[in-house]
Amino acid sequence: MAAKKIIAICQSGGEFVTNIDGSLSYNGGDAYAIDIDHQTLLSDFKSEVAELFNCSADIMSIKYFLPGNRRTLITISKDKDLQRMVNFLGDSSTVDVFLLLKDVAACNVSNISASRSSRTTVSEAVIPCEAPIDVAVDMTHTVGGFDMDFPNGDPISCIPIRVIDDKQHKAAQQWENTITGVDQRFNSFTEFREALHKYSIAHGFAYRYKKNDSHRVSVKCKTQGCPWRIYASRLSTTQLICIKKMNPNHTCEGAAVKAGYRATRGWVGSIIKEKLKVSPNYKPKDIAEDIKREYGIQLNYSQAWRAKEIAREQLQGSYKEAYNQLPFFCEKIKETNPGSIATFSTKDDSSFHRLFVSFHASISGFDQGCRPLIFLDSIPLNSKYQGTLLAATAADADDGIFPLAFAVVDAETEDNWLWFLLELKSAVSASRQITFVADFQNGLKKSLAEIFDKCYHSYCLRHLAEKLNKDLKGQFSHEARRFMVNDLYAAAYAPRLEGFQRSVENIKGISPEAYNWVLQSEPEHWANAFFGGARYDHMTSNFGQQFYDWISEAHELPITQMVDALRGKMMEAIYTRRVESNQWTTKLTPSKEEKLEKEMTTARSLKVLLSHGSTFEVRGESVDVVDIDHWDCSCKGWQLTGLPCCHAVAVFECIGRGPYDYCSRYFTTESYRISYAESIQPVPNVDRPVQGELTEAGVIVTPPPTKRPPGRPKMKQAESTDIIKRQLQCSKCKGLGHNKKTCKES
Repeated sequence: MAAKKIIAICQSGGEFVTNIDGSLSYNGGDAYAIDIDHQTLLSDFKSEVAELFNCSADIMSIKYFLPGNRRTLITISKDKDLQRMVNFLGDSSTVDVFLLLKDVAACNVSNISASRSSRTTVSEAVIPCEAPIDVAVDMTHTVGGFDMDFPNGDPISCIPIRVIDDKQHKAAQQWENTITGVDQRFNSFTEFREALHKYSIAHGFAYRYKKNDSHRVSVKCKTQGCPWRIYASRLSTTQLICIKKMNPNHTCEGAAVKAGYRATRGWVGSIIKEKLKVSPNYKPKDIAEDIKREYGIQLNYSQAWRAKEIAREQLQGSYKEAYNQLPFFCEKIKETNPGSIATFSTKDDSSFHRLFVSFHASISGFDQGCRPLIFLDSIPLNSKYQGTLLAATAADADDGIFPLAFAVVDAETEDNWLWFLLELKSAVSASRQITFVADFQNGLKKSLAEIFDKCYHSYCLRHLAEKLNKDLKGQFSHEARRFMVNDLYAAAYAPRLEGFQRSVENIKGISPEAYNWVLQSEPEHWANAFFGGARYDHMTSNFGQQFYDWISEAHELPITQMVDALRGKMMEAIYTRRVESNQWTTKLTPSKEEKLEKEMTTARSLKVLLSHGSTFEVRGESVDVVDIDHWDCSCKGWQLTGLPCCHAVAVFECIGRGPYDYCSRYFTTESYRISYAESIQPVPNVDRPVQGELTEAGVIVTPPPTKRPPGRPKMKQAESTDIIKRQLQCSKCKGLGHNKKTCKES
């Protein structure tokens, strides 16, 4: 049987171009056709190719694409590789073969897996090769400045180097004279290495250290035979570093090619540091794009992310140091903001446990100007050491978020919530009966009853609906559960008993079990028809969304930096709202003024019938009874919102009284201004405290043992009333959790 013949189309002199889809195309050059089969030896094939292209077989590397894959070039280095190529082609009669010579070849490490022990892991960067691809090289040494360990031997793909474009060269042009020659002095070897690094980028060549220690640094060009050298050592009797010898001449034409230099995390971090200072949310994706555009270096996401971490640490300090600064930080808060509460605790091993902060401006503003209503919620922190932020927020007179207190804890536990509420009790006045809107789980139900014995605890309606949905999941279809959750909301918002009963009866029509669940869930803690406290129409604990947004912007900072970032946001908000409220001319705040005007408009169509004393009958679409002395209306709108309903307003207009006298004092412009009368003061030296001040604190705080797991952190989903996720339903048996293909009854 005749051996299979393949026509090898040998090409050389052109260049590879990366297409939009990531595939490679070869443009330009010359091409010749050669017959090969299974018996062809690599040495014979190379000799014939070398003769056609008039070059030496010793300096050539032969490569080809696998069928259907034009992203990866395969190297032919021995006879078996040539035979594999013929086998891979199947029925094809031709194959494109590419000849790369030593002076134009460059390794593309985008497909190389670097070991975890490497000092830097780099992918998709184009770097010059020191030797021909088919020459044995010790791959555990530096390649173009990268410390890499190739587990599979030689790199499997190589492409020609691109010439630096004008934009990339312009970005590095500022570094052309960082090395000037012999007798140039530096303050340290680190400064010299950094200057050399930038010099190699600007002049487009790769280098290798011959000697690199604390006494001397000797460097040569990576290209074999190139005479460029530099030698620096310590200047006698000084701490200065001086260049003693330098040969500035290159014979490798390095300046015409893209440099293969140490694209380390530290170097990239130093490049992006200033931009990160201006834009703290500088994304790794944008970092990689900017570095590629300005310097021609391809970074992957993880490299850009690690570089950002290094730059961030240089700007803000380390996470570990931040925990040790907590004693100093708490003292500074109390010193700069007298009357504030800032306390922390550690575990037996001195690791961080929890931190509580409440500024005097918040404490005073809540007591003097805000309604006695507090929202409790938790926000997971996706920082290096994770943790949870517990928040207590209030509502100002314009229904704006008013941060009262917050704590950073190692985890959301019953013990941490109990501790947080104890600290919160020391911050708020005991003279008012406070309504809390909070979850009923994580020990909050028990802790609130113990610590604030005269408070009202309103169960967060969203948490209640989620619990109902979770408990009924698997028993009812998506549509049935959606109806039950909607009826639960309707029952909660119903102002009167008959409305509540109507809604729960709807639930009973779907499921008696769900009906019993609702009745056993303590409606007196969440239904308007039974609740005794004043919620001012706020039913869920996620009221402080703006505060949570601030946290999401700062959660990656070290703990002291994060707390100070929140302090800064609160300080700015207080100042801004104080200035804005000085322009208001109405008795009520703008949002409350608008709501009252709507009630006044509706009231014009109502008819008032005089009755005995302070009681009036108001007729419209319904008949309601208003008692102005007790600020009561049978529609319950007045009691639930704190603003006179349209029925009450109709009575005021009938008897010649003003509705503003019957509005809650917590909705007035005066109360709003009182809430923001106090200011939060800056806390200096948060990022770089004086070392002596840290020593005086005397307490050592180490990071908590928990660390962020690998992978992209899961962000808290935006709050939504649609909490029902559709569940699979079998079209055969109508059962839930499977489809007809996996149905056991089929």
